[in-house]
Amino acid sequence: MEHHEHHHAHPNKQAVLNRMARVIGHMEAVKRMVEDDRDCSEVLVQIAAVRAAVNSVGKIILQDHINHCIVHAVESGDQKMLDDLTSAIEQFVK
Repeated sequence: MEHHEHHHAHPNKQAVLNRMARVIGHMEAVKRMVEDDRDCSEVLVQIAAVRAAVNSVGKIILQDHINHCIVHAVESGDQKMLDDLTSAIEQFVK
């Protein structure tokens, strides 16, 4: 079946962008911690916090994708998009 293109407008786009800006800021702060020779344990804790924040952003994107793109794919019979979702989930949960 042919791949059906659709517009990728998601209601949580601004929330994702805002969270990504915070993650980037947090990573810059972690970089400064390393530059300043901060305690390794403190740096590791902050890296864990960044990882959790990135996972949170990924979950929002995944939820938007399921609620919009995948609903559209099911309605239009787009098996490729469903296969792509399976592949993306496998990468996301590694």
